[in-house]
Amino acid sequence: MRYHIIQYIKTYDRLGSLSKQMTAIQTDGLTKQYGSGDGAILALDDLNLTVEDGEVFGFLGPNGAGKSTTINILLDFIDPTAGRAEVLGHDVRTESKAIRARTGVLPEGAEVFERLTAREHIEWMADTKSVSTDPDRLLETVGIADAADRKAGGFSKGMQQRLALGMALVGDPDLLLLDEPSSGLDPTGMREMRELIREQAESGTTVFFSSHILSEVEAVCDRVAILNAGELMIEDTIENLRDSNGGATSIELDVTSVPSDLGLQSVDGVRDVAVSDGTVRAVCSTPTAKVDVVKYVDGRTTVTDIIAEDTSLEELFQRYTGHNPRTESHEETAAEAPEATV
Repeated sequence: MRYHIIQYIKTYDRLGSLSKQMTAIQTDGLTKQYGSGDGAILALDDLNLTVEDGEVFGFLGPNGAGKSTTINILLDFIDPTAGRAEVLGHDVRTESKAIRARTGVLPEGAEVFERLTAREHIEWMADTKSVSTDPDRLLETVGIADAADRKAGGFSKGMQQRLALGMALVGDPDLLLLDEPSSGLDPTGMREMRELIREQAESGTTVFFSSHILSEVEAVCDRVAILNAGELMIEDTIENLRDSNGGATSIELDVTSVPSDLGLQSVDGVRDVAVSDGTVRAVCSTPTAKVDVVKYVDGRTTVTDIIAEDTSLEELFQRYTGHNPRTESHEETAAEAPEATV
């Protein structure tokens, strides 16, 4: 009951202050250069980013794109070379203490203290943030309540990730910064992570996270930003990204046989056709063209199965960055290695 009352008060406070604060994160001309002269590396180039209060925002980009640099600037771990940023209405350079008090952070590769129990980790974080908390409730929320009094040194990677998330939730933060939150989790854990992110957003918490598992991002995000070589390539909803890229969708048909003279390219709205043994795949410029594809193929052979899908976030990512997220490691590059840990 106490938790629900806190959530009610928190939501009421947010509604009361909505006219004062409409954005959770705002950057203006944010730039970061490492080094000088010929060896200088421009890690962030004139970043203008807006994250609305209460939304789930995906922050994407290949290795070295500037994601970790951005997060470290938002937390005042490193200084920008130029530009400014505000988090929860506070300037990151002059009001970082106020920002950290209202922010929960799950860094990539978060490490735990081997000799402390899960409960002690939560209590330590509560002491650090000078807040009261219910360790059992938080550990239940992240799915490791049965390990509350076990030392974290014996935890699996997935359990350590759940514990780190529980620590990020201490103090009921207004903003969650999550870097690779699904790291080390099995499919069940990934599903539970998605549900938890949505629950946090529904309670009014802003969630800002990066992940190399783009299907996870696509499943929970309201909007995304894609960075490449320090430059913001696009910031929009996934649906708008699809529309701005021609709204391409694909449809795959399993057939009993493929006619040698199929001629599917003649159908209006069909961009590309790929044929293999027993399968016809078409990329269409509009969703309605998929219906015409089915009718056309079904009139020339027997269709046994249909799989239709919109342009995936992975395809959009590859178009904007030239990188294939399936083949690229998400390890930090030297150019973007954090100068401080969370």
